[in-house]
Amino acid sequence: MHDEGEATQDTTAPDQAPSASGLLDELGQLGRAVKRLFGAQLHLLAAELGLARSAVSWMLLAGLAATVAGVGLGLSVLALITLVLAHWFGSWFWAIAALCVLQVLFLLGAIFLFRRCMHWMSLPATRGEFGAMMRRSLPDTDAQHEHEREERT
Repeated sequence: MHDEGEATQDTTAPDQAPSASGLLDELGQLGRAVKRLFGAQLHLLAAELGLARSAVSWMLLAGLAATVAGVGLGLSVLALITLVLAHWFGSWFWAIAALCVLQVLFLLGAIFLFRRCMHWMSLPATRGEFGAMMRRSLPDTDAQHEHEREERT
């Protein structure tokens, strides 16, 4: 007497030697799975790139708004300083002239600082450190150039 469970086990048991069509089916399934996986990855990448593109636009807009607000704040502060100087000097002309002198001094200080930083970058010690850093980072390139020189001679 055979049980139904035994009968289904006998009919669903895998073959001892897989057929070529079974291998092709499995390879097809693997290919579809890889395609689905990479398709999902590409879809995710496209969505992230779209989001990044949108974020860049919003960042530029926010930067523009911050610049406009910063310029407005700077102008307001200059107006308040001018008002204080006008009360102190008793003349609008001298207040604006003093403010112009302060702005010129600030501009000259910024130019001096910039030039000093450029000078520090051009000092021999800095150039030597920069050259040593570049030589350390590109040792294979130097060896390759030496090898090419030897081959030419």
